Amino acid sequence: MQFQCISYRLLSLIFVSLSFIEVLCLDISRYQLTMADIRPNHTIYINNLNEKTKKDELKKALYAIFSQFGQIIDILAFKTLKMRGQAHVIFKEISSATNALRAMQGFPFYDKPMRIQFAREDSDVIAKAKGTYTDRPKKHLLAKQAAGEKRKKAAPPRDSKKARVEKAVPNKPAAAAVEKTNPPNKILFCTNLPEETTEQMLSLLFNPYPGLKDIRRIPNRPDIAFVEFESEGEATVARNALNNFKITPSQVMHVNYANK
Repeated sequence: MQFQCISYRLLSLIFVSLSFIEVLCLDISRYQLTMADIRPNHTIYINNLNEKTKKDELKKALYAIFSQFGQIIDILAFKTLKMRGQAHVIFKEISSATNALRAMQGFPFYDKPMRIQFAREDSDVIAKAKGTYTDRPKKHLLAKQAAGEKRKKAAPPRDSKKARVEKAVPNKPAAAAVEKTNPPNKILFCTNLPEETTEQMLSLLFNPYPGLKDIRRIPNRPDIAFVEFESEGEATVARNALNNFKITPSQVMHVNYANK
């Protein structure tokens, strides 16, 4: 009697396990079918993002890891309950979006693997460039207009082309000084970081390179960081890839060898 009871429980457990595997395989098949049905385009849709990440930090971190694949036109992320944990990254070229999708699928982003697919339709900015744009329902337009007005108020006034050129000229000697390379070292010295840069954001940038050992921040100096690798060779690979990397659309990160 006891043997029959154990056998029954074992069979029940096997049945439940097989049912779970069947459902999981079905979900994967549906996801793959959905992916196959969507044509490559300029915009990738990302979900399974960490919902606790603040919107501004999320957009900056996404820009930091995706700009390596090509020029990014815009990143869309929203605070609404329905849209949390999701984002759209719009590239200038379809090839950039394709490479980003292939390379970053499943990438651990803020402790969660990203799920990426092409968006079902072009973003407004791409549709307008192609001449395929059509007006959306009125409520969407009103929401976008309100968001646009908010961004305009928050954004600093844009300089004229002449002013930008005048500002750029005095900075040339400083840029040349930054480019001076120290002797190779397994510790890299990162400068010109945005004030809001976090250790997590730096980790996302340097983690893809083998040998990463430690990232150290300096109290009261958010603009600099030290990144240590296991060897000088591994540090050199990371430096060559990330020196002068645009960590935000307007700010370039400088990566040099630390002084020995």
